[in-house]
Amino acid sequence: MRRGLTATLTTCALALVVAACGGGGSSSSTTSAASSTPASSTAAASGPAQKLTLWVGWSDRELDVFKKVVQEYDAAHPEVTIDLVGGIDDDKITAALRSGDAPDAVSSFTSSNVGAYCSSGGWIDLAPYMKQDGIDANIFPATAQYYTQYNGTRCALPILADAYGFYYNKDLLARAGAAGPPKTMTELTELAKKLTTRKADGSLDVVGFDPFFGFFQNTPTTYAPLFGAQWQDANGKSTLATDPQWSRMLTWQKELIDFYGYDDLVKWQAGVGDEFSASNAFETGKLAMNLDGEWRVAFIQSEHPKLAYGTAPAPVDDTKSDLYGSGYINGTIIGIPKASKHQDQAWALVKYLTTDDKALAELANGLRNVPSTTSSAKSPDLIPDPNFSVFIDIFNNAKSATNPITAAGSGYTDLFTSFLANWQAGKVNDLQGGLAKVDQSIDAQKDQAEAGQAP
Repeated sequence: MRRGLTATLTTCALALVVAACGGGGSSSSTTSAASSTPASSTAAASGPAQKLTLWVGWSDRELDVFKKVVQEYDAAHPEVTIDLVGGIDDDKITAALRSGDAPDAVSSFTSSNVGAYCSSGGWIDLAPYMKQDGIDANIFPATAQYYTQYNGTRCALPILADAYGFYYNKDLLARAGAAGPPKTMTELTELAKKLTTRKADGSLDVVGFDPFFGFFQNTPTTYAPLFGAQWQDANGKSTLATDPQWSRMLTWQKELIDFYGYDDLVKWQAGVGDEFSASNAFETGKLAMNLDGEWRVAFIQSEHPKLAYGTAPAPVDDTKSDLYGSGYINGTIIGIPKASKHQDQAWALVKYLTTDDKALAELANGLRNVPSTTSSAKSPDLIPDPNFSVFIDIFNNAKSATNPITAAGSGYTDLFTSFLANWQAGKVNDLQGGLAKVDQSIDAQKDQAEAGQAP
């Protein structure tokens, strides 16, 4: 995912971060952004300015937006100078935690890795700071509370959120005679076929909807809530083979790929633009409908402001109509590494970035990510936008879901994704048997990760 779906880590690397702590480290492309001082009651109020290093995943235009908010913090708090480093992924975070030369505060797009950061002790427990400053976790929606902790240890806080919904090209749908966006997978499939066109040589020109896993934001995590598919049972065992909704999802996905032709679709994907560029297939009219996150609203405004498009909740499985309006959600997380040399000052910055409604509204306006506190979602500082408000509603929908937080981090999705690559290529003859084997691998991986964290 752009956010939580693009970065993946091996389970062992995350599980061993604390045991490997110690030694030197390095810093990558640094952008000097601001100076600030802690808002916490424990922060130092005098003495020379403390230099804090803050790592974030944003880059380019988005980093400029984030930098502006940090600079505003700087203007009010001169006691701390901040070294802001953009373009950070979880591999870099893990390497820094291993070396013991980690930044003072760090942000990750991969909320599924919070289980590893918390259970390993790589990121400190923020609960004492929250208690000290009177911050109740209930200022965040329930799902955001869930993906920022593991087994009762809250080592992260949400700093904006991602909600996944549906984008559609109004002009293309109008030409096809569609009254509006589809609400069920059957409607989506029928409309996708109707909107697909081919060139004279038979190659794909405009694709109605691309369900290919690995294309843009297409992952099992983004689709699972649309089918009501459950990752685990009550005992924490993987349920890919035992929950029939997974088979329904994968059967739907493969049948649509077969309609296009696997090789034809792969060739078309190779010819369209990069997801995070002005050549994005949806933005250029080569993809009529797409599952994507709320940030696409800002990209379209910046790159193709004349594009006639709309947003809506994503279609759901025909047997799960009650899920319409919900979707997959996760979010950017931020925490303080155990190796941080200025934890009190880092907490002050983290507190500001995650709980100040004005700052969150400003970030949401610029990044077009969902504000992550209940109050900031209603902030008068938010710039009204009907296309963006759809995602705020999805984020706050009680039936929206995220993927499980485990000690294995995102390792279980890595295992499943490897299987799905073979599935969609037509290399899996026994779907149920294949899913059962993935279940076994996921359970074994989880057991190993949990054993590695045992005292």
